[in-house]
Amino acid sequence: MNATKLLIFFAGLAFLVASLYSNTQGQTPDNETPARTLIHAGTLIDGHSDNVRSDVTIIIEADRITAIENGFRAAADDERLIDLSAHTVMPGFIDLHVHFESTTSPTAYMDRFTMNEADYAFRAAHFAEITLEAGFTTVRDLGGNHVNTSLRNAINEGIAVGPRILSVGKSLATTGGHADPTNGWRRDMVEDPGPDRGVLNGESEARQAVRNAYKNGADHIKITATGGVLSLAASGQNAQFQMDELEAIVQTAKDYGMHVAAHAHGQEGMLRAVEAGVLTIEHGTYMDEAVMRAMVDRGTFYVPTITAGKWVAEMAEIDGYYPPVVRPKAREIGPLIQNTFAEAYSFGVPIAFGTDAGVFPHGLNAREFEYMVEVGMPEMEAIKSATTVAAGVLGLEDQIGSIRPGMQADIIAVSGNPLNDITILQEMGFVMKGGVVYKE
Repeated sequence: MNATKLLIFFAGLAFLVASLYSNTQGQTPDNETPARTLIHAGTLIDGHSDNVRSDVTIIIEADRITAIENGFRAAADDERLIDLSAHTVMPGFIDLHVHFESTTSPTAYMDRFTMNEADYAFRAAHFAEITLEAGFTTVRDLGGNHVNTSLRNAINEGIAVGPRILSVGKSLATTGGHADPTNGWRRDMVEDPGPDRGVLNGESEARQAVRNAYKNGADHIKITATGGVLSLAASGQNAQFQMDELEAIVQTAKDYGMHVAAHAHGQEGMLRAVEAGVLTIEHGTYMDEAVMRAMVDRGTFYVPTITAGKWVAEMAEIDGYYPPVVRPKAREIGPLIQNTFAEAYSFGVPIAFGTDAGVFPHGLNAREFEYMVEVGMPEMEAIKSATTVAAGVLGLEDQIGSIRPGMQADIIAVSGNPLNDITILQEMGFVMKGGVVYKE
């Protein structure tokens, strides 16, 4: 390539990068950053209090909420006004269980042989933007192949659009366990993966796998404490870690400032995980009174993922959607999760919001609210499970999850009142993350 062509190439590349970057940024009038933004909120659910306020002005400077005033304050010349006086305004929602690298599809099991890492990355970025537009401004991505960690970084740097991501990188499993990536493969295709690929056996490898995750940039750790519905293995509920392995994972994660989330369907694996000190139980299908009592005693949170359960049960009735080994598990386990949620809620188990998006189409996360309310959780409590409660699980309750002075300006709004009809949360009208408007 001669010098002239090289110059043209780099000039074009610079223009493309600049265009992509500018398209990811929020808009302000005349492309200028106002001194502050005022939001007129007709109804305010602040995510912290059970009280609902009417006709207030939320004042935002840069990415932070600085004040909330009674009444609709007029905007000065150097202030931007966003009129949500006919809307219900809430903190941005938090989903504690998503998978941006995956999406439900009859071809999902072949995708890993036909898609490159770059394909997964571009698709994950698309799913992240859809999720943000659905009103979820923070998520915990519970497992992929490290694309989720890179996507987190790209969003933080402003070169991709999506929610704030807390990433676990690769879920940790035992050999043949739910997150062993080689389940169902021909034996001559790959050697047994080890701790560097998130597969471990024994206490020493458990510690190594956690440290590898930390080295690769994970914020937290996720383990598959039992079998799972969608893995190419016969059992969906057998215990898959020994206590010494679980305790080594939890202790090592704590040393590195990380918490542990445990995928779990079966009672024994769930109870072991709780006793070892995990922070959250995901799915919890066959939870019994002994597990519930242990969770209450230890303050372990339940992340129910009802939407995923309902979706897999429905898809299991479509011939060819899931492989034969998966289909009976989806039929059996999927329909049970909503009832488990109802029992856990009645028992007093701490509950935080999470959906398992990716098992069902991304962007439908708010369906979870409807399913929670259907079986007894009040609307306000369901909303708080996705705001202050979820923020507390992440240790970020002083930054996100409520509309108060000093908090991140993560603000969403819908037409109507979700306390009267929770389903309207599925029609998000306005989304701001960190003071930047992404949907208006």
